[in-house]
Amino acid sequence: MMRILSIIFCSLAFYASSVQSFAPSIHEPRTRSNIGQREVVALSMVEKKETTWDRITGPKLFKTVTNWEGIHSVPLVPLRIMTGLLMIHHGSEGGVLPANFGTPEFQGFVDYIMKPYFGFLPGSPELWSAIHDYAEFYGGICLALGFLTRPASLSLLVTMMSAVYFHLSAGGSQGFPLGHVSNYSYDFEEPTLYALIFLMFWFNGAGPLSVDSIIYNQISEEED
Repeated sequence: MMRILSIIFCSLAFYASSVQSFAPSIHEPRTRSNIGQREVVALSMVEKKETTWDRITGPKLFKTVTNWEGIHSVPLVPLRIMTGLLMIHHGSEGGVLPANFGTPEFQGFVDYIMKPYFGFLPGSPELWSAIHDYAEFYGGICLALGFLTRPASLSLLVTMMSAVYFHLSAGGSQGFPLGHVSNYSYDFEEPTLYALIFLMFWFNGAGPLSVDSIIYNQISEEED
């Protein structure tokens, strides 16, 4: 009997030592995994959320947006619409519609701008004045709607570059960039800014909320 008990006791002792030796290898990975998961959760909870002030004062202050899509394309909408609407009246001297032949405003444009500064163009000055009016009037409408934006922007870019040429020919650089003038802005300043805006839309297209984007989505076979 004693011999049997001693055998059982030795077996239990051997089993206990075996379990103790294998326990770390069985339970240790699971314990480490749990600890790692807890650390990740804790870090995510204490991670500081980026604020607007962080974007203004942090590294993103110096970041350049290279992909004008999504939220970055939103400012293009008011810029395109307002620029187009502001351009419409430039093409309607002497009336509501463009090319108002015989009116003092239209004839003044011909006599004081086209003939003295653009006399080198072939054809009559009246024809080029009408083309100028049509480009600004209908080009402004197309730009505001975002319809045929690239050709409209190109035609408006040409008219603005012509205006820059006229003002530089008539009044010079006016001491740019440090010169002071009586009306607080250079004569070529407005058409230069317009030209840069039209250049951007010529390269990039209309952007969101435009007729062009609707047409493109219907006919394009490209994958987004």
